[in-house]
Amino acid sequence: MTFPALGLTLDLRGMRIPASYRERLQPAFDRAFAEMRALEAGAIANPDENRMVGHYWLRNPDLAPSEEIRHEIRQTVQDVKSFARAVHEGAVRGEEGPFRHLLVIGIGGSALGPQMVAHALGDPRYDRLRPWFFDNTDPDGMERVLGQLGPELGRTLCVVISKSGGTRETANGMYRAQVAYAHKGLHFARHVVAITQRGSRLDREAEECGWLARFPMWDWVGGRTSETSAVGLLPAALQGINIDTLLLGARSCDVITRSDNVTSNPAAALALAWHFAGDGRGAKDMVVLPYKDRLELLAKYLQQLVMESLGKELDRNGRVVHQGLTVFGNKGTTDQHSYVQQLRDGLPNFFVTLIEVLRHQDGPPVLMDTGVGAGDYLHSFCSGTARAIAEKGRGVIRIYVETLSPFTIGCLIALYERAVGLYASLININAYHQPGVEAGKKASEKIIGLENRLLDQFRSHRGWPWTVEDLAARVGATQELEEVRELCWMLSQNPASGIQLLPVREHVYFRAI
Repeated sequence: MTFPALGLTLDLRGMRIPASYRERLQPAFDRAFAEMRALEAGAIANPDENRMVGHYWLRNPDLAPSEEIRHEIRQTVQDVKSFARAVHEGAVRGEEGPFRHLLVIGIGGSALGPQMVAHALGDPRYDRLRPWFFDNTDPDGMERVLGQLGPELGRTLCVVISKSGGTRETANGMYRAQVAYAHKGLHFARHVVAITQRGSRLDREAEECGWLARFPMWDWVGGRTSETSAVGLLPAALQGINIDTLLLGARSCDVITRSDNVTSNPAAALALAWHFAGDGRGAKDMVVLPYKDRLELLAKYLQQLVMESLGKELDRNGRVVHQGLTVFGNKGTTDQHSYVQQLRDGLPNFFVTLIEVLRHQDGPPVLMDTGVGAGDYLHSFCSGTARAIAEKGRGVIRIYVETLSPFTIGCLIALYERAVGLYASLININAYHQPGVEAGKKASEKIIGLENRLLDQFRSHRGWPWTVEDLAARVGATQELEEVRELCWMLSQNPASGIQLLPVREHVYFRAI
């Protein structure tokens, strides 16, 4: 299945899908295609939130259901390009000179997409701004990035990405950056832009504090499908990547994947293969192995896109189904020396997607002592792995792209976005909400609240030794004994908390010092 307009070939022969299986699924595909057309026309995808899903409009605004949305999309792309040009030309600069570095502060889809694109298409030798990321609330990770930026902080532009402004990991990263700028006597507002929903807490702060710029996020674009919005386009443009070409690749792939013919639609063909591999229940994991160093973050990006979209307890009729599709992988040939042994000879609980870029490098290769280039070996290992795995009856999907470029990356993003949407329709789940993520956030907030109660108790009785049981009783958390125990251990391992562990014979006490 070759698509010359995309420079892409999809080979499903290694999946051994009987024609009868596709024929049996044809009614489900007919429904999926109809639902996708309705989605692109502005149908409500999340009834509980009364929300549309319009990431397809981002690369073709003409599809959007209102002139207001069409205008906002076009204007945002123009604003992104204008701002990036002003930064590159030095019209917008830091307090200590033109911007040289870019610090993206986000989490989940607000970091995974930009990271994947930056790694795939950037090059420190040519980047207009060198990208860095705060993508977690790990203090050591943030200090590591700040340590590498060092004296360049006054020439570092921050991009804070959060739809609501209340995402805790992003808020923590932003606060740590603010402290770093203040410590160097710099004004944070002169080095930062926001990508957020209009009227959000972050939007209000950016406006009130006079940040350099604000770019929109919309409630009809989910984080995991936001790479072709300002979330992905602004960091890419600032780095120097051609975002028009990236959008063209996504748009071109969208055109082809709108086909109602499974055999000529690569996204539908992928959805068919996933369904066949796991019997429509996600019974087998999907291992993603791109044979290209620049694509090593693709599996990480696809983990969120696929698993957050498809990992659902309930189907659209409210029945318990526990659906999902597990994704993991890194890159070839690295993974051949880590876990391909199990893929070939171990549990047959997976199928493999091998992605190969046919053009290995620009310029003439350095020939090895065998007379061929390193890229020739890359190809031979990819094909050899495919054959070795297929020999044991394990499913293999092969994707070939001619070159790695902004167009290619846009194409791959759009390909997998639509494959996920079609597969979700086949198995009758809603791919566009994530109640499990919200549950984790709420649980985290409760734990922070419990920690604050414990610290108040410690500090109001400084020096007094407490058992975990006594502490839990004093703060009204006898039903949360294990959480109290974990918090006390964690606090005692971080000297700045002032909480000390006191082992006395067979008992363990904690106290504030």
